[in-house]
Amino acid sequence: MQSSQTMSTRAPRQSLSSQGNIIGRASGYLWHYRSQAPLPYIFLLVATLSQLAIPRLIRSIIDAVTGGVIANSVLEALKKIPSGAMPMALPKILGFLNYPATWSLDQLSVKLLTDKANAPTQLIQAMLFIAGFAVLRGLFSFLQAYWAERNSQAVAFDLRNDLFAKIQRLSFSYHDQNQTGQLMIRATDDVEKLRLFLGQGLLQLVGAIVLLAATLAILFSTNAQLALVTIWILPVALGLFMFFGTVSQPLFAKVQQKLAALNTILQENLAGIKVVKAFTREKSEEVKFRAAADDLMNQQITIARLFTFLMPMIFLIANLGQASVLYTGGRQIILGTLSLGEWQEFSMYLMYIFFPVAQLGFIITQFGQAAASATRIFEILDARSDVTDKPGAAELPAVQGNITFENVSFRYVGGGAPVLDNVNFEAKPGQTIALLGATGSGKTSIINLLPRFYDPTAGRITIDGHDLRDVTLESLRAQIGIVLQETTLFSGSIRDNIAFGKSDASDEEIFAAARAAAAHDFILSFPEGYNTPVGERGTTLSGGQKQRIAIARALLLNPRILILDDSTSSVDLGTEAVIQTALDKLMKGHTSFVIAQRISTVINADQIIVLDKGKVAAIGKHADLLEDNEIYAEIYTSQLLGDNVHA
Repeated sequence: MQSSQTMSTRAPRQSLSSQGNIIGRASGYLWHYRSQAPLPYIFLLVATLSQLAIPRLIRSIIDAVTGGVIANSVLEALKKIPSGAMPMALPKILGFLNYPATWSLDQLSVKLLTDKANAPTQLIQAMLFIAGFAVLRGLFSFLQAYWAERNSQAVAFDLRNDLFAKIQRLSFSYHDQNQTGQLMIRATDDVEKLRLFLGQGLLQLVGAIVLLAATLAILFSTNAQLALVTIWILPVALGLFMFFGTVSQPLFAKVQQKLAALNTILQENLAGIKVVKAFTREKSEEVKFRAAADDLMNQQITIARLFTFLMPMIFLIANLGQASVLYTGGRQIILGTLSLGEWQEFSMYLMYIFFPVAQLGFIITQFGQAAASATRIFEILDARSDVTDKPGAAELPAVQGNITFENVSFRYVGGGAPVLDNVNFEAKPGQTIALLGATGSGKTSIINLLPRFYDPTAGRITIDGHDLRDVTLESLRAQIGIVLQETTLFSGSIRDNIAFGKSDASDEEIFAAARAAAAHDFILSFPEGYNTPVGERGTTLSGGQKQRIAIARALLLNPRILILDDSTSSVDLGTEAVIQTALDKLMKGHTSFVIAQRISTVINADQIIVLDKGKVAAIGKHADLLEDNEIYAEIYTSQLLGDNVHA
């Protein structure tokens, strides 16, 4: 990561060991399901053993068939040999059949008749065993796949929940520096790629290793000479995979970054579709999206080009190994030291070597993707939040609302000059504090510091003598009601949105909050009343309606401290008057901070704090400031003249 706050935009090349470490950490999530996590591997072992039994049974079938055919042919040949020539022919026949040279004609005949008679029985037995092992393998392969999928889905479930919980708890400075699309792609596509490897790739890797090791043991125990001819392909293939694994990981990381960039453009475009249409920017947005899509496609083609080279190399190595075995095995058959059944058995086991080697090519692809995605996931999970509960933080008791700013300065992460510089003031319990000033003067920064969305760079803020950094975030924010300038509503009903901060609120409480916010009447005008669905981001409501619902949401908590960030900016003058009257009643007895663009809405405030370039220019009441403060007087005069002009 570039810092504790910003997600990395680079794709560093990682060694296979570091990739293995990150995958190992991700695999630790399987430990949450340790009672069922081993099941797919147990089923894999049984399925692999069933698979390994098939070549030996195929050998039995071929040897039984060839033995029966040879026995029948030799018996027919014996009938045609004259009795006088038998003493000379018998040793040659015994040598050809690899039978003891001391056998008599009667012993040979009995053996041949037995082989001929037993051949059909051996054939049937072998076929039944093959069918039985096939059923066994099919059953356990199903169980293996089912439990692997179940485990991987459980891991993905945990990862997504952990990511969502971490994103919820990261400080505002983290979200200021990271795009929504980046966070979304890590919680969705990256988790899915990691899940696929943990559910399929890891199991395939273990299966390939088990099959490879067991096959090599069988080959060396049955025909060491042929096995030695085969073994050279393994270190060559392993070196190839290590090279491609190291090279591919940063390429896969770039794919995820470019996918996130594409997702960000899509997310921002959909969120601002009205603006796009209003300014007829559809074509330019299409060009931007197409450029990002081309960038993603080119990166994916780069990876495809790499792996289109890898797979032919794997098959070349496998075919060279097979060619060397064909030559050595063919010579042994010619020399009579290897039967057709043994050759067929060895050939099938040979495929059990080549198949895992070829399969490793696909596994290394999944591994590279999973390692890149896991790295991106753990960048979020390991991110440190600037604003956290310090060790031993206490619960903030019910407050009276005495708020003090003591020499408070603040600058945003990565910012230049401080947005607040040595701010001092005190708000008494029940007072209404109005914040006034030009854009960029620091009004919003003050109200962001109160609920600890950010912490001061210097100085301290206290509520009833408690330093905000000494109390838990949850207990602090539970006593603060906030209505932000940018109203955010969630999909669901109007009732759900009002009760967002208090889900167990009764209908009477919800209705009372809506009445106080002058929202009750317009809500009842909808056919479904409080059960009316709210579109995404509240698009089915007007700006004023959304703002009043947001005010009702804050008032439902009956907080001791109210923060109103220009909360009447989206309503007309008539509605503003209604809301302001309600707010004036509700702010009595509550310490309230109000940001307003119009002085008329805060003219009766207990304290008006005039801010200028992050500093407190003046504090006082309307009449005093109008007489003593030039900045306040200019704002008042300009608004008064503006109102007269509009009138």
